[in-house]
Amino acid sequence: MASRSGPRAKGTDGSDYQHREKVASHYQMSVSLKSEIKKLIYVHVLMWLLLVAQMCVAHLKLVSHDVVAMPYQWQYPYLLSIIPSAIGLFSFPRNNISYLVISMISTGLLSIAPLIYGSMEMFPMAQQLYRHGKAYRFIFGFSAVSVMYLVMVVAVQVHAWQIYYSKKLLDSWFTSTQEKKKK
Repeated sequence: MASRSGPRAKGTDGSDYQHREKVASHYQMSVSLKSEIKKLIYVHVLMWLLLVAQMCVAHLKLVSHDVVAMPYQWQYPYLLSIIPSAIGLFSFPRNNISYLVISMISTGLLSIAPLIYGSMEMFPMAQQLYRHGKAYRFIFGFSAVSVMYLVMVVAVQVHAWQIYYSKKLLDSWFTSTQEKKKK
């Protein structure tokens, strides 16, 4: 018997742990994948809040347009990208497979699609910036096109990893449910 304070039980040297039950690997994987997805969702929420702040500052004219540019058109549909993240978080407590699938599909539609559109929308301005060195929109003195492309690169990586880990989590949950059906 183990005790927090006091002598160790006689006849044991601490090497009698091999007969004990172990947590199944798919449960361990589920916990670690949920943790990784939550971290990615928090990064996404942080980027989303920065875009919302930029939109609010620009539309409410809190500072000059020379300091914070008006948002690009792709940023408005990208605001909906918070919905798949919320649905993903709601799927975790009860391992809800349908919520996770909805989150994965809507991440592609509401997160990745606006980013692809945004890269096409801003391409002529990026081309003009890098060919002629002319920028007409700025965010705190930096070219808005450069800043937004940087945000887009990070966002694509966050969403791609989120979908990848969600797929692995979904596989882990399917393994768990298949084992329960066999018993």
